[in-house]
Amino acid sequence: MGELHDLTAVEQAAAIRAGSLSPVELTEHYLARMERLDAALGAFITRTPEIARKQAADAEATALAARREDRGLPALFGVPVPVKDLNFVAGVRCTLGSAAYAEHVPDTDDHVVTRLRDAGTILLGKTNTPEFGLPCYTENRLAPPARTPWDLTLSAGGSSGGAAAAVAGGLAPIAQGSDGGGSIRIPSSVCGLFGIKPSRGRVSAGPVQHDVSGLSTSGPIARTVADAATLLDILAGPMPGAPYGAPSLPPGETFASYAGRDPGRLRVVSLPEPPVPGVELHADCRAAHDAAAALLRDLGHEVDELELPVDKSVKTAFETAWAVMATVYPVAPQDEERLMPLTRRLRSIGAGVSGPAFASALYGFRALGQLVADALLSTYDVILTPTLAKPPAPVGGLRDDENPAAEFEGLAHFTPYTPLYNATGLPAVSVPLHWTEAGLPIGVMLGGRYGEDGTLVSLAGQLERARPWAHRRPEVWA
Repeated sequence: MGELHDLTAVEQAAAIRAGSLSPVELTEHYLARMERLDAALGAFITRTPEIARKQAADAEATALAARREDRGLPALFGVPVPVKDLNFVAGVRCTLGSAAYAEHVPDTDDHVVTRLRDAGTILLGKTNTPEFGLPCYTENRLAPPARTPWDLTLSAGGSSGGAAAAVAGGLAPIAQGSDGGGSIRIPSSVCGLFGIKPSRGRVSAGPVQHDVSGLSTSGPIARTVADAATLLDILAGPMPGAPYGAPSLPPGETFASYAGRDPGRLRVVSLPEPPVPGVELHADCRAAHDAAAALLRDLGHEVDELELPVDKSVKTAFETAWAVMATVYPVAPQDEERLMPLTRRLRSIGAGVSGPAFASALYGFRALGQLVADALLSTYDVILTPTLAKPPAPVGGLRDDENPAAEFEGLAHFTPYTPLYNATGLPAVSVPLHWTEAGLPIGVMLGGRYGEDGTLVSLAGQLERARPWAHRRPEVWA
């Protein structure tokens, strides 16, 4: 069998149900790996070994009783699933990646945490995130930077960089992340993982941190499509107070069932050129895109390559909304200097945005969604692009504390593709199909119609079967 962390999350859960694996044994295995490797990977801001051991002991007793009574258990029962440190867990420190919130302990669970508790998963800790989840790297003033396990000199991306570093480094079998501008898909690409940004409203954000812009959602980061789909089944579903609601799956269906399902022949539109003015696509990212397009054709799908007009209006609207959303976390005046330079700049800009200007940005997002639906998704089932315009960046390479304006512009050049799906609310996945000659992962992105997350899961599963990736493991995995 190898080591316990060689098993997928689905395999671990099956072994727990069968009684051949103990939740306590599995939890201790991951806690030991965290103790040994986390300082190098920067995966966690806060570890919760006491909580994990208590939950594992309770899960073991429940699993034993379930076997004795011949009753079922939830799909990931007894499996560790860390939570990103932008999400509240009652009684556990939640820093939001900020020194200004270093001692913040919420008294309420986010809905995603409630669903994870109800599913019987184990909380190993809170994963690393940049301040307020704003940039697409994971560096802050509280913890070591999150690094991709494939090269520890390189960033794990962000803002769910800690979650991706944990899964890719074997510190957790699967992880919850969140995505407001690409924050699941970016680290998934950088760390060689599969990540899902669900349709808007698929996963409820409340009860405290509802996103009025509609940009952000929680979702899974995993080594396999089946693992991610199974976690999405747990996270998804209506909760009290949710302002959006994606269409439900047909009765009896699960996203996990879509992972092994043939997607049928799909019409795919390939859009390799960056939609942001002045952005150049790196040759490695172009190669990843082209190889994915070729594989899709080999699998029988129709693939047309198009080039859309470059338009800066979407980038401008996103920057406006992003700056406003940077202001939603209250910070005492005496703590402002504890914030990162980029955060201070964005909050300063956001505080000056008028109500009409913010509304105009949101209307721009809705208009973009209508345009994509009318111009592309009325003809095509799936959109194919690179996930990122550049390969993984060095730790510190995307930061510019002396010039945060230049830093923000550089972030847009690194990740010009991902914000489209946050602005429109459409689902998207990053698929780890390509590795460079230097052994670095490069993801490609698939986007689809609103509510048709299952189509993307099915297509990704087909790609995974045709060109498996989970057997690829970085050196720290051993």
